Amino acid sequence: QVVVDFERLSEHATAFQGHDVGFCCLGTTRAKAGAAGFVRVDRDYVAQAAELARAGGCKHFVLQSTQGANPHSAFLYLRVKGEVENLVQAVGFDRCTILRPAVLLCKRQESRPMEWMAQQFLGVVARVFPTAYSVPVETVARAMVAIVLQPSEGKVEVLENRAIHELGKA
Repeated sequence: QVVVDFERLSEHATAFQGHDVGFCCLGTTRAKAGAAGFVRVDRDYVAQAAELARAGGCKHFVLQSTQGANPHSAFLYLRVKGEVENLVQAVGFDRCTILRPAVLLCKRQESRPMEWMAQQFLGVVARVFPTAYSVPVETVARAMVAIVLQPSEGKVEVLENRAIHELGKA
């Protein structure tokens, strides 16, 4: 494990060398970082990390994005996630997997009241529609590992929430 300064990420290029697979779940919130900070973390840092990973020999990059990611969205969150998906694909990995989970069900140390309320509601909804609106973070993690162990179905794979659930059962 290596701690890096994302404001000086290029100075840490050696941390990205010699890895066959890269996993990226980096992100923040607009409330925590402001609009500009959100873009810097969720798009710019992720794209730069992908570039460094590729330069360091990474063949397969696995990116956690979000359901509804779209570079043309009017919503900043969805637009930035769509933009970073395109940037990561353009890096030229032999294989690129993008996971688009719905609302992540997890316990956080920080207080996010609206997210907590959504998680409570979606936890109940998940009993009836288990793959529609949410996914436990543990399921996403298992899916990320499982996809690496499976043969490639193409250069770029995009896994939506239902596929994440199915793969995460393994």
